[in-house]
Amino acid sequence: MTTVDPAVTSTGPASAAARVLAQARFEATTLLRNGEQLLVAVLLPAAVLVALVHAESISLGDGRRVDLAVPGVLALCVISSAFTGQAISTGFDRRYGVLRLLGVTPLGRTGLVLAKAVAVLAVIAVQVALIGALGGTLGWEPMLRGIPAAVVALALGTWAFTALALLLGGTLRAEGVLAVANLVWVALLGLGGVVVAGTELPDGFAAVLRVLPSAALGDSLRAALVDGQAAPGAWLVLTGWALVATLAARRFFRWSD
Repeated sequence: MTTVDPAVTSTGPASAAARVLAQARFEATTLLRNGEQLLVAVLLPAAVLVALVHAESISLGDGRRVDLAVPGVLALCVISSAFTGQAISTGFDRRYGVLRLLGVTPLGRTGLVLAKAVAVLAVIAVQVALIGALGGTLGWEPMLRGIPAAVVALALGTWAFTALALLLGGTLRAEGVLAVANLVWVALLGLGGVVVAGTELPDGFAAVLRVLPSAALGDSLRAALVDGQAAPGAWLVLTGWALVATLAARRFFRWSD
């Protein structure tokens, strides 16, 4: 009788879910280990939060400054990771042929996109925990009944900005992606209705801000965590951007330069 050494038996190929999770773990770890991405994802939002809480010259609206500032900074975190970080990562992965190679592995193109989405959600979860802890030390008191609405806003915002990142990172050259992604981050920080509500910006911005995903995300998080209310109008704006960007990315995304 022949025997089979258990040490050399095969456990079979990994499942699709296992492959996605393994790639997502790699993507998230890479983002968090990258100094530039860590700066944009964690350090800059933390600095913005501290500055907003203490800078009385910047009007945030009626209410405690820290309670108004934290939701806006959480929105900024989503934009930092789901859009800026993911667009730059995708652009350079495409330039160096990483996307093309991964697309023909058992992971597949769909698995790669899913892995990137899971990685973004994992990074955002870390950001929310860190910014929430920092906000707590500054006296933040969120409206607890608004947490489910905040989770919905974060999920829709992550979908919208990840889709926009894939559209940008999958169409422009890597250098162009780097420039545009960082420029958009700065523009949205100052005038996008993210950390400062549109009601506190000059009147001329009101009409534009109503349709921007950045303002919709910031307003929905403020409504949830300050007032404890849902913001279905803002959710509709985020869903619209997410659907359009997803369809455009699916149509125009290039897996190699």
